[in-house]
Amino acid sequence: MNDAGDGAGVAGAKNFSPLQNDPTELIARASRVQQDFRIADRRIWPNAYLAPMSGVTDICFRRLVSRLAGGRTGLLVSEFVSVQVLAQPGSRENPKAVREMAFTEEERPFSIQIFGADPERMGQGAKIAAATGCDFIEINCGCPAPKVVGKGGGSGLLKDLPNLANILRTVKRSVDIPVTIKVRVGWNDDLITLFETLKIAEAEGAAAFVIHGRTRAQGYKGLANWDLIAEAKRRAPSGLPVIGNGDIVRPADVLHRLETYGVDGVAVGRGAMHNPWIFAQIADLYEGRMWKEPGKDDYLWVFREYEELLREQMDLDLRVLGKLKQMAARVLKGLPGGSLARLSLLRSQSVEEFRGHLFAYFDGIDSVERDYGVLAELNGGESTEVAAGNTYKN
Repeated sequence: MNDAGDGAGVAGAKNFSPLQNDPTELIARASRVQQDFRIADRRIWPNAYLAPMSGVTDICFRRLVSRLAGGRTGLLVSEFVSVQVLAQPGSRENPKAVREMAFTEEERPFSIQIFGADPERMGQGAKIAAATGCDFIEINCGCPAPKVVGKGGGSGLLKDLPNLANILRTVKRSVDIPVTIKVRVGWNDDLITLFETLKIAEAEGAAAFVIHGRTRAQGYKGLANWDLIAEAKRRAPSGLPVIGNGDIVRPADVLHRLETYGVDGVAVGRGAMHNPWIFAQIADLYEGRMWKEPGKDDYLWVFREYEELLREQMDLDLRVLGKLKQMAARVLKGLPGGSLARLSLLRSQSVEEFRGHLFAYFDGIDSVERDYGVLAELNGGESTEVAAGNTYKN
């Protein structure tokens, strides 16, 4: 199961497009790339959408990026939902399950991503998830966390491909909405399973094939291997859209992946935490105009709006504060003086103190021009790899 083909090996710095924002060139490039794809009969536009991230892409964050983009987010996906929870008696009333599957009409089209290792439970969980009225179900074959992999789920399925095939088959039989699958390129550099999982997706009728360009051993470190993603796209049948995921933080990165690797679309994960405007920016380009870079008021609006959305879901100030800190740690990366500001914000003991530090920071700087070079290799260099036993975080 190591059919790596010509695309094997670690992807290099060519993953990153030049750090430039020439409006005429970007608009012209955007007019030439594929701008949408279909999952069954549903059009996904723009074809840059929000990837699922545990602890991040909850209903609050999804609604925030949707509002920033004026609804032009292509597709929104839930956090990872465990079928261990869903398939238990009374799971429909389980607060955690209800919270993770909840969505609003402004988030459509919407997909719920489920994970687990038992085909029967995956089928039951998919049926419960589909009952929410979501548009798609996605099977998670990529999560590297030991607590998931240790039970055979997530990227653990890459070491049991017959079970992966059985799960996809069972889930498809259990629901009447399209089922997609998200995988990693392999377990490690010696066990690249991407093309076997592609064959399974084709044989079992997956509606889309989403690829995180790292191995399980990498976790979220090192660079994504877009050469392997491109090879999978070349091998895929014409009716199966192939979506690439990894190392995207700017609209130019989206264009670069579409131009260079021929994928039907891209999923933006942690890059959207650093740049939650990215979906609005790419949609503007697709509509033939250059976006406006966010100013001080835009940054302050994001934090205000996010706090309001959080308070709709959370009663405790400390929970709200924790999520605001999570956003500040990412959104201020690369801004002038952002490192010192993040220290003050992360040490805040209350939401009021957090707000005070936030306003003081933006009042004290002249420019919010971001250094995207700081974000270019957030995950380390080409050879960065972490031990398989580590806990990986988004």
